[in-house]
Amino acid sequence: MNYNPLNPNKVYLITGAAGFVGSFLSKKLLEQNCTVIGIDNINDYYDVNLKHARLEQLKPFEKFTFIKNDISDKDELFKIFEEYKPHIVVNLAAQAGVRYSIENPDVYIQSNIVGFFNILEACRNYPVDHLVYASSSSVYGTNKKVPFEETDFVDHPVSLYASTKKSNELMAHTYSHLYKIPSTGLRFFTVYGPMGRPDMAYFGFADKYFAGEPIKIFNNGDFENDLYRDFTYIDDIVAGIERLLSNPPKESVPNKVYNIGNNNPEKLMTFITTLEKALSNALGKEVVFEKVFEPIKPGDVPATYASTDRLQQAVGFKPETSIEEGLQRFADWYVKYYEVK
Repeated sequence: MNYNPLNPNKVYLITGAAGFVGSFLSKKLLEQNCTVIGIDNINDYYDVNLKHARLEQLKPFEKFTFIKNDISDKDELFKIFEEYKPHIVVNLAAQAGVRYSIENPDVYIQSNIVGFFNILEACRNYPVDHLVYASSSSVYGTNKKVPFEETDFVDHPVSLYASTKKSNELMAHTYSHLYKIPSTGLRFFTVYGPMGRPDMAYFGFADKYFAGEPIKIFNNGDFENDLYRDFTYIDDIVAGIERLLSNPPKESVPNKVYNIGNNNPEKLMTFITTLEKALSNALGKEVVFEKVFEPIKPGDVPATYASTDRLQQAVGFKPETSIEEGLQRFADWYVKYYEVK
């Protein structure tokens, strides 16, 4: 395993730069004196104040340029490629959320299919060294075999969101085959941490607690057969992406897909009790959530569990953050950011 380090002479274009992973990755690159062009449409899928707060952390860096734009606007996207001539593109802009895709399918097609097609076309017309893009663990659907491996059959997605991510992988493969665009897809497994997405369960649990409301747990109240999730701390995710950036695939069809997860799934209830402890520590008083148990939601999968062997062999990726440590950092940030007592 040998991998090339980051090259500060390259221009890195990151879409979804005001998003959770995009902002943390941008900051990591900027701290290493890289030039980063950030694109985001700042949509209101969740609290835009949080997106602006993430961008505020990037503004002090001289080598950061932010452009408010939607990747589904092809003409504007091409102008950005023409002007800044990025060497490495990281496409993290997407409409996220499994459950939301059931209520609002249109935005998923616009952002995840049309937007990604525009990114591929831009990379074809303005050739790049490497395109890295976000896929998702949701492509595994209801696969029973665990841990999930990249070679598993993934033709039965159970949500439109998962379908769009599987489509991205197929589209990237086609463009790599036809136009030799080196591309790497990353199947993310439940990313969490400070400044994370408010639509994620752990964030919502904290919100509900401080609003004096019960939390809803969609596991049928079945602790024996509880949902398992491969919760992956944000710093581990960013470290994995950073190692991949200067290491495009070299095959005849230069296209790779990797799982990027924790390789250590936790029961949902274990995660919840750990979050209660973390908030107790942050507040200096005992926190116990009021819990309501409900049936599993359509589109949810019973378990996510990543085999990360392929990524470890490629670039030495090994997540290091326990859920105790990661949730404590989240809880400390949450209490401070929202000034809760």
